[in-house]
Amino acid sequence: MPFAGIPSEAFAWFAQLETDNSRAWFTAHRDTYDAAVRGPLEELLEELADDHGGRVKLFRQHRDTRFSADKSPYKTTTYGVIADRPSSPAPLYAQLSRHGLFAGTGYYRLDAGQLARFREAVDDDATGPALERAVAGVHGEGVQTFGEALKTAPRGYPRDHPRAALLRHKMLIAGDRLAPRPDRGLSRAAVLSHVHRVWTACAPLNAWLDAHVGEGAG
Repeated sequence: MPFAGIPSEAFAWFAQLETDNSRAWFTAHRDTYDAAVRGPLEELLEELADDHGGRVKLFRQHRDTRFSADKSPYKTTTYGVIADRPSSPAPLYAQLSRHGLFAGTGYYRLDAGQLARFREAVDDDATGPALERAVAGVHGEGVQTFGEALKTAPRGYPRDHPRAALLRHKMLIAGDRLAPRPDRGLSRAAVLSHVHRVWTACAPLNAWLDAHVGEGAG
């Protein structure tokens, strides 16, 4: 079916799941999940994949609790990606929660080789400033960046490095959230406009990552 927007029932469903994260509740409200949450998100990504290329993957709602102290069975977000795009290894990401729709992209979980290439390119005065400009452009469009994991520049780099903030990253992703209107959900037009704005703003960032980091070892 064509994407028609995210109904208000989706956001109410998430709020209730946070209150009662149990198999009994989820089973009783599975129809709402299928029709108002997972269904519209899959329709959105499939439609956008026609424009961007790539393969849609939606992730399981069940949590892996084997190694977690938190035994609640379900995630309180529903998310998916457009992966394997011909133009870039960076997946295009969309996530629903009670707070709205988050759209993002970038390089997530850099492997050792990717991280080494990233730091080398950030450190290089011939390539590092271009990433600074790309990040500034993302911020200028009201989109946030994420991924700073170290407290200082990594070992082997001076703490006062001019791009120390970027060197602290162990991944580099960007995105922004669109909040639903009370009892109105999110319209098709609002969602498509938001996703297009975010992914377009992030295109120079992804281009830099593609050129200087590239795909992981797999």
